[in-house]
Amino acid sequence: MSDIAERYVRLAHAIDAHSEGFIDGYGGPQDWAVRETRDPQALRDEAQALLADVAGVPEPERRAWLEVQVRAMHTMTRLLSGEAIPYADEVRGLYDIEPRRADLGTLDAALAELDAVLPGSGPLPAREEALRARLAVPRGEILRVAQPILAELRARVTERFGLPQGEDFSIELVTDKPWSGYNWPLGNLKSRIDINTDLPVLLPALPDLMAHEGYPGHHTEHATKEALLVRERGWHEHGIQLINAPECVVSEGIAVNALRAVMTREELEAWLTGDLAALAGVDPEDIRTFLAASHVKKALGGVSGEAAMRLHADGAPEAEVLDFLRTYALASDARAAQSLRFIQNPNFRAYIFTYSVGGDLVGAELDRGGAGAYARLLREPVTPGQLRS
Repeated sequence: MSDIAERYVRLAHAIDAHSEGFIDGYGGPQDWAVRETRDPQALRDEAQALLADVAGVPEPERRAWLEVQVRAMHTMTRLLSGEAIPYADEVRGLYDIEPRRADLGTLDAALAELDAVLPGSGPLPAREEALRARLAVPRGEILRVAQPILAELRARVTERFGLPQGEDFSIELVTDKPWSGYNWPLGNLKSRIDINTDLPVLLPALPDLMAHEGYPGHHTEHATKEALLVRERGWHEHGIQLINAPECVVSEGIAVNALRAVMTREELEAWLTGDLAALAGVDPEDIRTFLAASHVKKALGGVSGEAAMRLHADGAPEAEVLDFLRTYALASDARAAQSLRFIQNPNFRAYIFTYSVGGDLVGAELDRGGAGAYARLLREPVTPGQLRS
């Protein structure tokens, strides 16, 4: 079985040669990283053969993880070879999850509740934008405000879960991206976090962003698994991260629940309305309003997925999808356009469900097992199906 990881990594690079961005990060042997353009049908046959051989991997947890990952790679080769796969089946094949439709009754009820929470009168999107404007951190101040947030989060993660010696990441401010933040795994326990400043970065959202991308989210997971699975156990398939595979469901679930794993809601509110409000010069009352609205907006968590289903499964026109996002995501024209850009991106069109489904799966695991369950997800290979069961 010593060549399974090498075949996995080489196949991933061959797929990436056709679909750039399929590989999210790689820190393994460079002689495996050959991005040669090969016939998609040959890649499909190779994926099928690898899937058959994975069945012989002796370690059950390694085998279960590789099976769903390689099955997703096989789905990618089917798409690359021109096979028309229905959108819902694409989501299932790539991520081992069911795509979700939103219930309009639930969304409308959440909007009615938000109407009572957001100050002012008139259209809800305009009222939320006014609140967001008061909470925005100037671009030149983002990194200064982020530093004490990262220091506190890192201290809590070190105490609760531990961190591998030598882990680290850098932060850069970027523009013209379809996402708000991104963690790029670089290998050698390092990563880079990009914060997109196309839209305002809000103080109350900054701790969640730093937890999601850094401590104890994506960076912590990638560095921990590199240390424990790659370096200690020799499972080199964990030295590469794929964007269109089930690992992303668990990874986004870890990141969505990252702040909750180290801080209670009461602690967060006290921190935001106290030291961080003073640091950023923001009115604590505006922060309290934002947090109350955010709690209500959890019921709107399926809006982006529903927008993707309308666009890709129902064939709705872009203008209709934009209107849906403006209404139910309370999005300005700019934020609605950014959301649409995300679900139109070839690498992210099916990815959108990893946040809501992964967040719920990992959230339920935390409800059952607390910090110990979260630690297990940081350290061990787990599939969406295993979380469901």
